[in-house]
Amino acid sequence: MRLASVDADGLAIGLLPAMTLADARAREPDLRVFDAQPHADQDWLERLCDGCGRYTPNAALDGPDGLMLDISGCDHLWGGEEALARDAADRLERYGMRVRHAIAASPEAAHALARFPVPPAPDEAATIRRLPVEALRLEDESAVALRRAGLRTVGDLAARPAATLAARFGAEAVDALHALLGLGHRPLAPRRASPAIRIDRRFAEPIGSTAYALKRLEEMATEAGEQLAERGQGGRRFEAVFFRSDGLAFPLRVETGLPVRDAPSILRLMRERIDALSDPIDPGFGFDMLRLTVPLAEPMAATQLALEGGEARKGESVAALVDRLSIRAGRGRIQRLVPRDSHIPEQAQLALPAVEVRAPADWGPVGEPGDPPLRPIHLFDPPQSIDVVAGVPDGPPHRFRWRRALHDVVRFEGPERIAPEWWRAKDGAIEGDSIGKTRDYYRVEDARGRRYWLFRHGLYGAETPDPGWYLHGLFA
Repeated sequence: MRLASVDADGLAIGLLPAMTLADARAREPDLRVFDAQPHADQDWLERLCDGCGRYTPNAALDGPDGLMLDISGCDHLWGGEEALARDAADRLERYGMRVRHAIAASPEAAHALARFPVPPAPDEAATIRRLPVEALRLEDESAVALRRAGLRTVGDLAARPAATLAARFGAEAVDALHALLGLGHRPLAPRRASPAIRIDRRFAEPIGSTAYALKRLEEMATEAGEQLAERGQGGRRFEAVFFRSDGLAFPLRVETGLPVRDAPSILRLMRERIDALSDPIDPGFGFDMLRLTVPLAEPMAATQLALEGGEARKGESVAALVDRLSIRAGRGRIQRLVPRDSHIPEQAQLALPAVEVRAPADWGPVGEPGDPPLRPIHLFDPPQSIDVVAGVPDGPPHRFRWRRALHDVVRFEGPERIAPEWWRAKDGAIEGDSIGKTRDYYRVEDARGRRYWLFRHGLYGAETPDPGWYLHGLFA
């Protein structure tokens, strides 16, 4: 077993990460050891990253123990780069964490300067050249090879021709050197993508009331709606973040079935979401910042108003009801069926969250008015096994027994043959059948006028010597 991390007291007595536990106990017999919990550490780091959204929308994880913030265009809101960095460090230290930070022109340089403190130089480029070769984040073998060659600092490498370094130490060393010197860097991958619209409100005095914070959020929603209207769009997803003065952040997200941009509708959904929370939002010492973003927007045409003042958009009331129910009951609890490209009846539809389906799907032709339906109004999944009497093994049914009741067939239509979907091996399989068989469907009516949907599973002789029969649906 090896040490995953060491605190300041451990470092003071010579303990280092990756040291074996036996060596560590030899140095300090009374050593206190705790099991590493990398998943919990990752979850905590992600929460800290989300909390850093108060400084910039472009916040990313930087390894298992770091955060990377792109503060371009944001530092002036905090009185400069140093003031922003100091505020971030102070907030993190309130949680008992030791923080080392650095500000640089590239992510690679900031990463290295925060982890390898060196004496300051007149400018950033000179400071970077003083960094050890380990700051390049190469494999351990490569760093050892560089030191053996007498190349101990980034400046030593920068003084050598790139072609010579690539030939001896590989192209990775040259690429890492150029990235560290700002000649080219890897793009930052924010934990959350930049939204189409983002509105921030900072307060000189923290807001101690959630109700008042929602009033300010409504003003922000009005501004967001105006921006959406200028673009001819409506929002399908809205996210609000309540930043507390002690560093905690409370995110809220709502989705809509149709694009919307009016503030009352947005706030109504936000209030529904707050009411549905198991733990209410606690303002604590107050909210010092609010953020409203629109991560998903879609085209939204202008709405014609009726003379009596009502809107003529069909389906808006249903969409609003779906939105509210989805928030109260859960996003996946309110569903809508959509067609799926499959010939197998029980595979021909999907149940998706209703907020993901903008409008009722097109299920194809439904026949002429007055014609009997081709598909039953109730489908059994899985189909129910029945006993059938037929004139010949591959003929239509004359009588069948279902749920211990005998039904005489007086009329039938069919067969309608549905072959198995060979590209989906198990579609069409019944009761463990691994490949599926051909189905011959019949629409039948018994002596009491009740109509059923039956099928024979398997071609007689070609696929099975004894085809089974199943009841798949009820027409009426």
